[in-house]
Amino acid sequence: MANNVTLKTGIAPLEELARQLPEPLSGRRGINRFWDGPCQIPARDDVEAVESWLSEYESRPQTWRAYRKEAERLLLWCWLSCGKALSSLNRDDIRQYMAFMANPQPYAQWCGPRASKRSGQWRPFQGPLSDRSIQQACRILKSLFQYLQDAAYLSGNPFALVKSKRQSTEPHALRERHLDQQSWQALIAFLSGLNVGEGRRREAEIQRWRFMLAFWYGLAPRVHEVAAAKMNDLFEWRGRWWWRVLGKGQKYAEVPVPNAVLTALVAYRRYLGLSDFPDADDRSPMIRRLSGISGVTPNMIYRSLKRLTDEASVAIEDEQPDVAKRLSRASSHWFRHTSITHYADAGMELRFLARQARHASLATTRLYLHEDDQDWADQQDRMIWQMPWQHDEAGE
Repeated sequence: MANNVTLKTGIAPLEELARQLPEPLSGRRGINRFWDGPCQIPARDDVEAVESWLSEYESRPQTWRAYRKEAERLLLWCWLSCGKALSSLNRDDIRQYMAFMANPQPYAQWCGPRASKRSGQWRPFQGPLSDRSIQQACRILKSLFQYLQDAAYLSGNPFALVKSKRQSTEPHALRERHLDQQSWQALIAFLSGLNVGEGRRREAEIQRWRFMLAFWYGLAPRVHEVAAAKMNDLFEWRGRWWWRVLGKGQKYAEVPVPNAVLTALVAYRRYLGLSDFPDADDRSPMIRRLSGISGVTPNMIYRSLKRLTDEASVAIEDEQPDVAKRLSRASSHWFRHTSITHYADAGMELRFLARQARHASLATTRLYLHEDDQDWADQQDRMIWQMPWQHDEAGE
């Protein structure tokens, strides 16, 4: 990289650094640019090309944010570390970037806790990425480069040469990322015992927690689905209430709403000063901020539920240390896994469990059927046996 030109500045968000780019880093004359035909997007340089790709996802804000984050990280690395334009990267550069994601250095320059982009504390990474996160980043960036190649902006896609590791959801991962019945009941008991008379904001958060947990436990939503939900996404049909949701991959579904969720909904709406049930014109957010009538973001939900599990963990640490430790590790997505796992343990048929979870494959849903594992273990125990020395030791 001796002939490369790096941007001589500190870490800053993409939009700020883009204004300072020297010509060699802009991508206007990138080595991997395609010059043998008309480009299908109005992009003069790499930043405009990335913006064109991101514009395809404007109707999917969660996806847009995830994709922009990975594109921004790569562009900053190109400019500040690699000394190349994005449109000049080759397979060796991609290998170096993958190693960089596993160990971003200098650490203090690239990594830091969450912070607003408007603050000088913002960093592209919070720390080294796991193998799984690196593979996910590569899949996203592969789609970026494929888009640019299809648009005749690039002549090739170096990410297409990366052999992706086979990804699978292992049962042990699901066991580790959900609350068992003991942990769930401890959390519910803690939330039930909280005093709502400790101030207006505290009461608002407790009431919201109670509705969110009921909604999550009954319907197994994803975090972004909760943030996007409107009151009139709940509707009555043939004497039952249903929840309409646009989920992962823009797949539409209608899920029956359990009576316990309806009871929690009525309590939450009464607290907000609303009628018991929403009408068809009620497009207000399902989950509100602690003041005002605006909705919440996925990050707000994450932080709110983290406060709840952290408070519960501290409160029960002396009496139930193992449960407290599990609660301290929980995050918002655990509640989806918890719901699906508990429905499976309660005996919900696989065909309905798959529809409840809105999985694309039954194979994914089957991973939640832990009862089969228990039956297997029980049938092992029917064959009673011991090693001879175990019998002797028992006699002593």
